[in-house]
Amino acid sequence: MQSTEALATLEPEQLRQDFQRLRRQVAQQILGQEALIERLLIALLADGHLLVEGAPGLAKTKAIKALASGLEGDFHRIQFTPDLLPADLTGTEIYRPQDGSFRFEPGPIFHNLLLADEVNRAPAKVQSALLEAMGERQVTIGRKTYPLPRLFLVMATQNPIEQEGTYPLPEAQLDRFLLHVRVDYPDQATEKAILALSRREARTSAPARLEAPLTQQRIFAARQATLDLYLSPDVEDYLIQLVIATRQPVRYSNELASWLRFGASPRATLALDRCARARAWLAGRDYVSPEDLQDLAPDVLRHRVLLSYEAEAEGRTPDQFVEALLRAVPVP
Repeated sequence: MQSTEALATLEPEQLRQDFQRLRRQVAQQILGQEALIERLLIALLADGHLLVEGAPGLAKTKAIKALASGLEGDFHRIQFTPDLLPADLTGTEIYRPQDGSFRFEPGPIFHNLLLADEVNRAPAKVQSALLEAMGERQVTIGRKTYPLPRLFLVMATQNPIEQEGTYPLPEAQLDRFLLHVRVDYPDQATEKAILALSRREARTSAPARLEAPLTQQRIFAARQATLDLYLSPDVEDYLIQLVIATRQPVRYSNELASWLRFGASPRATLALDRCARARAWLAGRDYVSPEDLQDLAPDVLRHRVLLSYEAEAEGRTPDQFVEALLRAVPVP
C-alpha cells in the first residue's frame, strides 16, 4: 500500500478529482447550499471542526449526513439537550462483577464524524467534555485517556432564533471551531428544485445510489497536498496582518478600535492559513491568493472577536467588524 506522502506526491490531480466527485455527490442531495458544502470540504481538508448556524429546515443535519455517506468512516448524530450528561457523549466505565474490574464503553464521540445537533442546549459539563475532544483529540475518563480516531470531525449546529433553554457557548470552545458558518434561506429557483427533489425521493423507497466512498488514506493524502501549496511572503504577511488587526484595530481606524473588546487568538492565524490552502487546492491552484483569505476571513473570525458593549448597543455585529477590517487592511 502506498504511503500518504506518496499518494499526495504522485496523484495530486486524482486526489482533487476525488474531492470534486464528493462535492457533486453531496450537492445532488443538498440543493442551494453550495457555500456550506464547500466549508464542509474545507474543514475536512484542514482537519478542523465546523459550527453551523441557521434557522430550522435548512439542511444542516442532512449536509453532514450526505458528506458522511461519501466517506470511509462512521457517523453518529447526537441531540444535545439540557439533561445530557458528559458520559452520554464520551462513554463510561462499566463494572464487571465477574472479575471485579471496570470496562470502558466508548460513547458516540469516538466516531469519525459527529453531528452535535443544537450544541448550545447542553450544560457546561457537557461543553467541557466536547472541548477536550475537539482541542486535544482525546477523552479522559477517570485516570485514563483514550485517543480519538485520526479522522475526527465535529459539525455542531445551533438555532439563532429560539434562545429559551440554551447555554451560550464559552469563548474557549468557540475558538476550537475552525469555522463558524451561517446558512440562509434558498432563493425561489432553488426552492422549486428542492420541491421537485422531495417528490422524486418520495416516489421511490430505494436509497440514492452512491459512488465508491473516499478512503481515509486519500483524505490524509489530500491534507498533505494542501500543505505543499505556495504561500508568498506578501500573502503570508497579509494573513498575519488581518489577525493582528483584530487585536490592534487602532492602527487602521479609531472607530474600529472602539468596536472591539477582544481580538482573535493565534489559533485564528493557523485556521485562516489551513482553510485558505484548502480553498485554493479545491479550486485547482497551487498557490494561495489574497482572495482566498478574504473569502474565508468572516467564517474564521466572526466567532473569535468580542465586540465592546458600546458596539453591541449600537447594533454592530462581528460580521460588520470583519468587513470593515478587510477594507482597512491593505491588500498586497
